[in-house]
Amino acid sequence: MPRWLIRWVLNIVGIILTASIYGGFRVTVLGAIVGSVILGLVNATIRPIILILSIPINLLTLGLFTLIINGFMLWLVSLVVRGFTIQSFGAAVIAALILMIISSVISLLIKE
Repeated sequence: MPRWLIRWVLNIVGIILTASIYGGFRVTVLGAIVGSVILGLVNATIRPIILILSIPINLLTLGLFTLIINGFMLWLVSLVVRGFTIQSFGAAVIAALILMIISSVISLLIKE
């Protein structure tokens, strides 16, 4: 099985696990699949632009503003994908933090 497919499936599992851990984020299986694809596209296109524009505030916050940006990316996906529901922007930031921790653990377990 290709490595990208394994990472994509694990990302879907991470999204579902995040939704099961945190009540402010609800997702269906189909919503997690579509949301994972859309989140990948958003992270590949919009996120780099926002990161570049936010360099000054990122420096002032020692990189913590990146968590706000990640929450914003999740919130954007929730506006577009049915079955991928986030209650508020604050909930999106908390869900982004949980998803970041889960993704880090998955990355440690899956060596490239």
